[in-house]
This record gives sequence, structure tokens and C-alpha cells, in this order.
Amino acid sequence: MIRRPPRSTLFPYTTLFRSITFSYAFAEYPASMDLPLCHKVKIIIWNKQSFWGFFLVVYQKMSSFVLQTPSTLMLVDAGGGNGILSQLKKVNVQISDIHHLFVTHAHTDHVLGGIWVIRMVAQCKGYEGLLHVYGNDKVMKVIKTIIDMILAKKQLAKVAERVVFHQLEDGDCFEVGDMKLECFDIQSTKEKQFGFRAELPSSDESDKPLVLACLGDEPYNEQNRRYIVGADWMMCEAFCLYADRDTFKPYEKCHSTALDAGKLAEELGVKNLILYHTEEKTLANRKENYTREAAENFKGRIFVPDDLEVIEL
Repeated sequence: MIRRPPRSTLFPYTTLFRSITFSYAFAEYPASMDLPLCHKVKIIIWNKQSFWGFFLVVYQKMSSFVLQTPSTLMLVDAGGGNGILSQLKKVNVQISDIHHLFVTHAHTDHVLGGIWVIRMVAQCKGYEGLLHVYGNDKVMKVIKTIIDMILAKKQLAKVAERVVFHQLEDGDCFEVGDMKLECFDIQSTKEKQFGFRAELPSSDESDKPLVLACLGDEPYNEQNRRYIVGADWMMCEAFCLYADRDTFKPYEKCHSTALDAGKLAEELGVKNLILYHTEEKTLANRKENYTREAAENFKGRIFVPDDLEVIEL
């Protein structure tokens, strides 16, 4: 069992009770890997010729999101190199607000932005409290290896003071502020990856927690049914439309379609379905088309969020 972190107290939002903020692909890329200190960042200049920008061109289907309750904020995954910092600022999330980072797996479109978050926590003057980073053993190894290679000794000293790494095992239960999480191995054959079931504070007088299940970015495995069945909200990757399967070849890439996600949501009896981690070539009609295809089988509410869209749960 991992150590349970303390409740976080730095949450500046006043307009949202409980929300998920999505941050997907970035169309622009940082001109320099050398950002100013976080308390001084006002403008970031972008340029497609940078090293990190080149890296992002390959991994544009990002799936980072912020899960927020009245008193807790958790960043889930962080792709995009230092582009994640710009995206967070657009939704009013400062580095000083981030005390919990859950990384599902070590693919570059999920982990590289986390390196920048850790760096900025180390550099940020006045950062209060600790940053708790959660992930499986592969995630821990990748993050620690990269920061050991690229951060200066002074920054590494601050990381040692301010960052706590929690290596998760399949089935671990732990608390993140007022959220209760249980992680599970999604049984990937491609990359070790953990999803999670989160119990969020009740929004009514019933005191019954709101359950959100995040399946990660690969197809559902029946071994994890108990974590997901009956959930109020299910987050499921939908790489493309089933109608476009010959174009995008989701099954060859260990992904699902909107049609598959709708069938799964109906079978598992979830109430609300969020489709994410999609291809980026059909953005103009993605929301409408993905919703329509998933609705062929699922009768609940369907959300296909645009970049930085906020969903109130």
C-alpha cells in the first residue's frame, strides 16, 4: 500500500464545482526548451522548428486532463513537452496549483509534459507543499531517468525536496485530497499501463460518491470489469470512427472506435461516456460524428470534448 498524501489546499477555482478540463494536441511548438521561472511566465513564443516541437508532431493525439473537485486538483498525464504549461495557463491552472500528477503510462504523449511540470515545480519560487507523482514502475523509471539526465544539480536538489514519487501496484487504493482512487492494470500487451476508478465527493444529500472510471488509452479488458461497471462516468479512448477503420487502422494500433466505446458503455451500465484520445484529422465534424456513432448502441449521455473544454460532472 502506498503512502497516502495530505489534502491539498491550493485550489483557486471558484466557478466550477467538479470538472474535467481536457487538453489534447497542440498546434504550435515551443521555440526554446529554456523557459523562464514559472512565476515570471507571461508570454511563450512558439516555433515549429524546435526539438520538442518536432517530437510533438509525431504525438499529437494527447490525452491530458485535469480532474477537479471543490478542494482537490489532479493532473492526469502530461504530453506535449513544455506545451503543457501553455495549455494549463489557458484554463487558469498555475504550477502552484498542481500537487498531484497521475501518469497512466510511459508513452511520450503522456509523460514528457510531466518532466516540464516537475522542472517548473523545482524552479518555481514560492511553491508550497509537495508534488505527488503516481505511476507504475515503468513510469517511475522513465521519469526519474529523464530528470536525472537533463536537470541541473540545483534543480534536482529541489525535486528531492518538493516531489514525492508513488510507485503503484495493480489494485492499490489511495486518497488524493477528497478523491478516493483505485488503480488497475489495463492488461496492455503493448505498454504497461494503469487506469483508475475515482470516487468523488457527493453533489447531493445522498452522500453517495460520484464514480469516474478512466480506462487508459487502449481497449477495455474484461478482467477490469469490477472497476468500471455501473460507473457514473466512463472515460474511454476512441481512436476513430468504426466507419473510418480502414483509414486509421485502430485495431492494428491497439485502439478502439466510437462504435466500440458505445457498445462497451451500454454493456457495463455506465451513465455518461466521455470519448477521448482520438485522431486529429476530422476535428471539424468530430464531436457530431463520434457522438452519433457511439449513440447507435449507448443510450446515456455522450461527450466528445474539444481541446480545453470543461465538463461539469
